[in-house]
Amino acid sequence: MTGPKDVMRVLLREYGRTYAAEAGIRLKDTPQPLYRTLVLASLLGARIRASIAVATARALYDAGLRGPRRMADATWQQRVDALGDGGYRRYDERTATQLGDGAQLLLDDVGGDLRRMREQADGDVDALRASLRRTPGLGPAGVDIFLREVQDVWPEYAPFLDAKALQGAERLGLPEQPAALVRLAEDASPARLAAALVRAALDRRVADDCLARAGRRPAD
Repeated sequence: MTGPKDVMRVLLREYGRTYAAEAGIRLKDTPQPLYRTLVLASLLGARIRASIAVATARALYDAGLRGPRRMADATWQQRVDALGDGGYRRYDERTATQLGDGAQLLLDDVGGDLRRMREQADGDVDALRASLRRTPGLGPAGVDIFLREVQDVWPEYAPFLDAKALQGAERLGLPEQPAALVRLAEDASPARLAAALVRAALDRRVADDCLARAGRRPAD
């Protein structure tokens, strides 16, 4: 008889890859990967497919827009072109402006180093949220995405399993309490757990696949 542990095991094995990893970001507590993750979160927070947001984050990197100084110094057209190369065309003109403004704001506020924002928040998630929300184009959903992705390197905010992640747990028939989910995930990192649950929330086929592989009947 299969149970929640079997479902969790399949979920993590098949879908437990963070969006940062998918975008080619080796996430460490250093300025460039943190900034790239912030940009990725801004892209993922828009009403566009996650695959396009990930491809666009890679395209920005390939175009050399890897840190806030490079992003701020690039022309608006260079940013538009990089966004287009990633397939992010629906919001490219507005997003190009927001990326430039956001990079300059980050440079002005914390010298381009998100670790300073972390230090200022001092473990207060609401304070960190407020600081992140100042970033043009980064709404509440984008802030949640950023916190989900960075929680392995900023462990004072872990486990960060927001409403979207818990929606995935519900779809999978798993507990909807963060502590219980962490226990089921055993040694898996909180960021991998969060990403896997979000994938199940965003795509019912992910949840159905996990349930089928675990030997449980998908919910109707």
